[in-house]
Amino acid sequence: MKGRPELLFPLFAGLETLEGVGPKTAGLLGQLGIETPRDLLFSLPYAVVDRRRRDTIKGADLPTTLTVQVTVGAHQPPRNRGGAYRILVSDAAADFQLVFFHARAEYLNRVLPQGADRVVSGKLELFDGMAQMVHPDHMLPVADAAEIPEFEPVYRLTQGVTQKTMFKAVQSALARLPDLAEWIDPQQLEREAWPAWSRAMRAAHAPKGLDDLGQTAPMRARLAYDELMAHQLTLALARRRERRARGIISVGTGDLQRRVLQTLPYRPTGAQSRAIEEIAADMAAPDRMNRLLQGDVGSGKTLVAFLALLVAVEAGGQGVMMAPTEILARQHLHGLRPLAEQAGVVLEILTGRDKGAERKAKLAALAQGRIQVLVGTHAVFQPDVAFHDLRLAIVDEQHRFGVRQRMELAEKGGGADVLVMTATPIPRSLALAQYGDMDVSVLDEKPPGRLPVKTAVVSTERIEEVIDHLRRAIDEGRQCYWVCPLVEESESVDLTAAQDRFQRLRAALGDGVVGLVHGQMPPAEKDAAMAAFETGNTKVLVATTVIEVGVNVPNASIMVIERAEIFGLAQLHQLRGRVGRGSAASTCLLMYQPPLSEGGRRRLEVLRETEDGFVIAETDLSMRGAGDVIGTAQSGLPRFQIADLERQAGLMAVAQSDARALLAVDPDLTSDRGRAARVLLWLMRQDRAIRLISVG
Repeated sequence: MKGRPELLFPLFAGLETLEGVGPKTAGLLGQLGIETPRDLLFSLPYAVVDRRRRDTIKGADLPTTLTVQVTVGAHQPPRNRGGAYRILVSDAAADFQLVFFHARAEYLNRVLPQGADRVVSGKLELFDGMAQMVHPDHMLPVADAAEIPEFEPVYRLTQGVTQKTMFKAVQSALARLPDLAEWIDPQQLEREAWPAWSRAMRAAHAPKGLDDLGQTAPMRARLAYDELMAHQLTLALARRRERRARGIISVGTGDLQRRVLQTLPYRPTGAQSRAIEEIAADMAAPDRMNRLLQGDVGSGKTLVAFLALLVAVEAGGQGVMMAPTEILARQHLHGLRPLAEQAGVVLEILTGRDKGAERKAKLAALAQGRIQVLVGTHAVFQPDVAFHDLRLAIVDEQHRFGVRQRMELAEKGGGADVLVMTATPIPRSLALAQYGDMDVSVLDEKPPGRLPVKTAVVSTERIEEVIDHLRRAIDEGRQCYWVCPLVEESESVDLTAAQDRFQRLRAALGDGVVGLVHGQMPPAEKDAAMAAFETGNTKVLVATTVIEVGVNVPNASIMVIERAEIFGLAQLHQLRGRVGRGSAASTCLLMYQPPLSEGGRRRLEVLRETEDGFVIAETDLSMRGAGDVIGTAQSGLPRFQIADLERQAGLMAVAQSDARALLAVDPDLTSDRGRAARVLLWLMRQDRAIRLISVG
């Protein structure tokens, strides 16, 4: 794969090679992210104007764009400066006016001489009972009227670029379309009745009506599929390379797992048992595991993770579990310690806080294999951290961890299996886009005994009632989280909001009852505040969203979220999942500041109606769009120009299985279809994939 195939050169030339595009226009198009003819072709029209010729404007439903042949009548120059220049015209059955502002009389007399026949096309509207067309888009002699397209595509523009310029440039780019060999599976093409690539591209730029602009239009669906296919091929190549990096075979005996399961007060759910089987099978295989464990709030991921770590220990190795923050790492330690004691396994924690002799001793024990399971933050990445025999690395909360860190972590174990856990239910299409290189296990059942959380929506105007309700709950021995909003991006403002709320609640509920935790606190103070709440010394914990993930206080049964309308759906769902972990019935109060926007109201209603994280995630996706749901900037989500992740999830799934199937039979992409797929990767600028093939 030396470089870009020559066939594609014309599509990757400079924009100035196109008709009507000079240096200035090329610069303006650059602002739209259009740098080559290829980019122009992938910027499909978003609307279409019907310019088919009519005999008369009579009976037309105004305002509308129409094209008609007229005879030019009298010119009426403006009476005063800045007025309108009017020209009367008549078609076969009606009269109307053409109107021009800042017009030059000499120009109009030349283009529209009185008595001549012309074809005009533009937007016709009624003004004071008179039909008029202001600045027609086209005014041509009848002989040249064929230049007006019957259907004119409408493109997104930037200041200084007109539809005409865009149309001309696109036509010029279409003229150099190469005929490319087919990379789509022949049966798939036939089943969907999709056109070949160049035909699809031409048709997409020549829509004949609204139906041709929809995602289901055959040419559009095909071009969307090409983007998804290139993306999934890239992920599949990365996955193949990952798996080919020799994994370690870890076969568990089941002894330690049995010990833990026997002491549990309940039996694992079907979903938990299934996930464990999938993970154990991956660990026993020679390929390196790269699996995503996706579980909703409270679906029991911790148990699955720990049983997986025990497989590594049973096989004579070590396991590590990493969390994005120290609070979460300590939470994991808390959750795992009783299980580790049942299994008789040595468990330790390593964070940035470990210093000096203590750190040295831990590192020595780790390198000698005396620590069997390590919990930690990214401090685990530091060069002086060496394992005796690392078999499994578990990463918690994936979206704060890029693909690069996943690889670094796996390097520590020279082929250790990798399991990524996320508590954010991700809609299927996004999971495929973001984690298409991974295999997925889903925990979609709640363990027995988890009570549903009652969710209510109240206005901030009723805050006094809410505080009274709290007072009664505290008297009954219950505990409460009170989450303050992130008002601005600035932490100082959030801080004052949280501190004000803390003082007001302390004044209302009494000293020593209310604790405070926020992002600016020194770690030791944060831990102290959390510990006081966990042991029940404080009854109310006022917090910014520090507590969003992983915090576990079974006695806390009330969650108040202030300004809930400004939080995202997924975040609200995560926060609500912090209660309902004990035996008491739990409540979540979503407080909003009226008036509510339409979107805000819909979000709060969805939460009131369902506790199913996957339903919530799908709603979130349809309301906000893919980039927002996981924050495109740090998510590594690809930006597609034609494909739509929200509405074409089905196509994404087909593309994934197709890409994997192609590589299974043609791993080096050397068959005819394989070579066509290489061209697709170049066309879609998937340089990463191309590097993977050339080194692979």
